[in-house]
Order: sequence, then structure tokens, then C-alpha cells
Amino acid sequence: MAEYINPRVDWAFKRIFGSDDTKECLITFLNGVFEDEFVIKDVKHLKTEQTRHQKRERGVIFDVACETSDGRHVIVEMQKKEQRYFVDRALYYSSKAIVEQAQPGEWDFHLTPVYTVCLMDFIAETGIPCQFRTDIGFGLLEEEGSSDKVARGHSEQTTESLSTIKSQEHLGFKPQEQLIVSGKNRKSRKGKTAKPPKRKKWQLSGLRYGFEKMRVVFLQLPLFEKKEPECMDIFDCWIYVLNNMEHLKEIPFLDKYPVFRKLAAIGDLQKLTPEEREYYEYDIKVMRDLYATDKWEKEKRRRGMEKAWAEGMEKGMEKGMEKGRAEGETRKSLDIAQKMLSAKVPDAQIIQFTGLTQEQINRLKN
Repeated sequence: MAEYINPRVDWAFKRIFGSDDTKECLITFLNGVFEDEFVIKDVKHLKTEQTRHQKRERGVIFDVACETSDGRHVIVEMQKKEQRYFVDRALYYSSKAIVEQAQPGEWDFHLTPVYTVCLMDFIAETGIPCQFRTDIGFGLLEEEGSSDKVARGHSEQTTESLSTIKSQEHLGFKPQEQLIVSGKNRKSRKGKTAKPPKRKKWQLSGLRYGFEKMRVVFLQLPLFEKKEPECMDIFDCWIYVLNNMEHLKEIPFLDKYPVFRKLAAIGDLQKLTPEEREYYEYDIKVMRDLYATDKWEKEKRRRGMEKAWAEGMEKGMEKGMEKGRAEGETRKSLDIAQKMLSAKVPDAQIIQFTGLTQEQINRLKN
């Protein structure tokens, strides 16, 4: 039985998707990501390090960058460890790819679309919904059901250009559920609450009109739950293999999708050269160190929270006991004062004996 590399570590990921010798893997994967939208026939790998236009400008290095035969720019990133602003970082990377299209001299500002696919080996706590796939895109948003005339201004209905987060149909959402824009309740002149307006349903149709210029696709790998028999299309098969390759004894889907035969060949751990094995083992060590560090940081936060909770409980109990003792002593003094009032003892003597105030004595009298 073969033993395979972990495709989610940096060196292995670039070996699979970042070489001209293996671009069949990249093409089939991207065609799965953008199935039913457009078809990629060929790709040309681009330099992964973006130019710094100023000394203080932050550098950007992509994992994989390519240009399709029809001019689309695609960036593919594998992120092992969660970052608080990872969504922002992905948008920044995409923006850099947009900016790099600027031409010296006369330029008409024509931009080719940029697509960034982020494979995330963790579940994000902020920034995107807790679901396997989320697309953030800038494109043309039109009211669902409107015709082509809408976009050309031949209808009273309107279209809007917005940034939107849309859930994909393969997640179980129907197209009409992708985005709902609703109005707030309004009050009529008579002061009565009017019925809320009928909610409009919108769909992202930038691709249809050639308007879409930038999209970021987030794939949270731990949230992909399909088993091998449930993977029917090329996209599901790729995600399943990327999630499980290092644990497999043999690569599945070989008969259905021949690209996995190539993946099995380049991913066979025993076929790596000593130099390749050294690169791979180094990245595995880095990954394990990151995992151990992250686990310890989470454990420290957990211990800190438990300690703070325990200290808070202890202080709360102390305050509660002090309050209880004080209330008990006051109650005892009130009982004594009540008896002294019944015995016609003067107020001044009761105050001196019990430590109560004149106001408390007066309340007992009433």
C-alpha cells in the first residue's frame, strides 16, 4: 500500500497545484470550484511574489497564481492557521492582483476578473458564516426574475452593484434564498403600523453581464462532511482527497476522474527524492509546531478563564457571606430594639445599645 503526502502543507500544496507539470490538477480543481459558471481550458502560472511599488509597502506572496486562457486571474491559497483578519487579508490579496493589472502609459482601465480561492484548514471564528463554502464577490446584483432588459434600463425595476456574501446552491440553499433584501416597518400618517413591504429577492448576475471583477471563495475544509461514496462531482472528490490524502492507502476516484492517477503518482511519499523529502519533512515539522503552539495557547486561555471564574466565584462567596453576616447582625439588633421599645426604653438608650439609627427606630415604631 502506498503512503501519500499531506497536501495541506505548503510544499506539498505547491507541488500539486503550482507547477506546469501538474497543471491538470489545478485546472480540474478550479473547474470544480466554478462549475456551471465558466470552463477553464488552460492556465499559465504567474509569479507568486507581487511587486512592491514603495519601500514601505507590504509584500505579498501567493501560494499559487495563474492566468486562464480567457484572461481570468486566479489565486489559490492554503491557510493552515487561523488569523483574526484572514477575510480582510484575502480581500487585500485580491486587490493587489487587481492593482497589478495597471499598465504604464496610456491605459483605458480595463480589468480582467480576479478570483481568489482560499482553502482553510480550520473553522473561522469571525468574518464568514460557519459553513463549508462562502463566496464574497463584487458584481452586478439584480432583482430575481427580472429580464435582460432590467440591466439595459428598459424596465422600471432596478439593478444594483453591491458587495455581497452568497451561499452556494450545493450547500443546500435554493437560488432564491441566496440574498434577501427587506424593508423596515413604516408607520402611516394615522400612526398605525403599515404592513412591511414585500421582500425583494436578489441574485448575483455579474458573470452573466460580464460585470464580475473580483470574488473570493472561502472553503472551510473541516466543515466538509461528505464521505467517499457521497462524492459525485469533481469538486467534492477533490475536497475529500485534500482532506484525507495523508491517511489513504490508495487514492479513490481513479476510474471516474483520471486526474487522480496523476495525483497518486506525484503524491506518493516513497517516490520523493531525498531533497524533496527534506523539504516536505521540514514543512511537516512547521505544521506540527504550529498545531502544538496553537493548542497550548488555547489551553492557556482555557486555564485563564477557569482561574478567573474560580476567583470570581470565591470573591462572590466571600462577599455573600459578609453580606449575610451583616444582615444577620442587623436583624438581631432590630429584634432587641423591638423588645426594648416594648419595655418603654428611651430611643437614645436603644441607639446606644444596638448601634441602630434613629430612622431605623422610627420604622420599628410604625
